[in-house]
Amino acid sequence: MALLEQHTSLPQGPKRALYESDEIPEVERPDDLDDVSRETGSLPRPTSPRVIAVVNQKGGVGKTTSAVNLAAGLGFGGLNVLLVDLDPQGNASTAVGGEHRNSEPGTYEVLLDSDRIADHVQVSPEAPNLKVLVATMDLAAAEIELVSVVSRETRLKRAIDAYVAENDVDYVLIDCPPSLGILTVNAFVAARELLIPIQCEYYALEGLSQLQRSISMVQANINPDLVLRTVLLTMFDGRTRLSSDVASQVRQFFPGETMETVIPRSVRIAEAPSYGQTVLTYQPASAGGQAYLAAAEELARRGAEQD
Repeated sequence: MALLEQHTSLPQGPKRALYESDEIPEVERPDDLDDVSRETGSLPRPTSPRVIAVVNQKGGVGKTTSAVNLAAGLGFGGLNVLLVDLDPQGNASTAVGGEHRNSEPGTYEVLLDSDRIADHVQVSPEAPNLKVLVATMDLAAAEIELVSVVSRETRLKRAIDAYVAENDVDYVLIDCPPSLGILTVNAFVAARELLIPIQCEYYALEGLSQLQRSISMVQANINPDLVLRTVLLTMFDGRTRLSSDVASQVRQFFPGETMETVIPRSVRIAEAPSYGQTVLTYQPASAGGQAYLAAAEELARRGAEQD
């Protein structure tokens, strides 16, 4: 449990009133995560860079929250991480302290102008070894502008491949928009694996069949190496039977892909973006902070085991 034991060295965030505490109890962590951390002293590095698209066409499932907190957690574990914000809303850029409100160059220029990622990447203050390619509102026009561009589906892949070849990178996390348009297709083509956050609520599995059809189409026509490797349960409320039932259904549907760690519904997770932070720097000792640290450990461990 190295990362969790080290959380006192992280920024503790603003002091809060005593009555403003997480109502949701902490989620039990997989016991075997402790052994991996003790043996390595940090998170295990993959044998080759992992390019992961964090995707779900439904909004409000914790997609961006999971992308930024996993990226920060991997960074705190000593791994080199690039976070690519592919959502025109730019929420991932905000959460990791990326400057993107004054037309700073970023994902748009990489996709439309064929700029190099290395020329526009920013160092994030949220975690060691974490860099971000920011998204601005200009990216909202990319869905239309890319229609007439040659090889429009592969532009992000070429840029990421070039960056990975020239830099020491362990993980590339791509935060996708909540849609299945050309931006998400670019992420599917660029990625080697998918991570799907699924909220433990009534409509959790709705739309997954459509997403799987899109994945199959990309595998058949553009990127045969793309695999769905990770499913992360989010917004889990241990006090309700509904959350437990949904979690059970997801594990039956994705038995090998679903992570043991689940992310609780947490006040701290919801508050962190308003301070321009991840929960790992805002309140790392909270239930949400510890859960995302555990999820980052598990993601790294599973990747090392699968290499």
